[in-house]
Amino acid sequence: QVQLVESGGGLVQPGGSLRLSCAASGFTLDYYAIGWFRQAPGKEREGVLCISSDDLSTYYADSVKGRFTISRDNAKNTVYLQMDSLKPEDTAVYYCASRTVPHCSGLTGRYNYWGQGTQVTVSS
Repeated sequence: QVQLVESGGGLVQPGGSLRLSCAASGFTLDYYAIGWFRQAPGKEREGVLCISSDDLSTYYADSVKGRFTISRDNAKNTVYLQMDSLKPEDTAVYYCASRTVPHCSGLTGRYNYWGQGTQVTVSS
């Protein structure tokens, strides 16, 4: 059974950092593109970052460039989203998702498997 589980969310002050994890089970994520998306209250789910099977990163949200990075640890079958210099507008539920092809996409419909999401709240 394919499963993605996010963790690492929480409450952080503006300017702080969080690292989200996306642990996969039931499949090996080495060969597939993994994306991070977020959904703020009242807004549509948007793409944030994606990492391809050959470790190329693609940003889909200009607002996170220079602050967020994505990485993978194939030995742990896990993808990470490092978020630095967090702002209140980063507050959202963050989801990881997997495609079944190596290349990234910013479209939610191109992803086959989704995690349950983890809440990130940036507030003083």
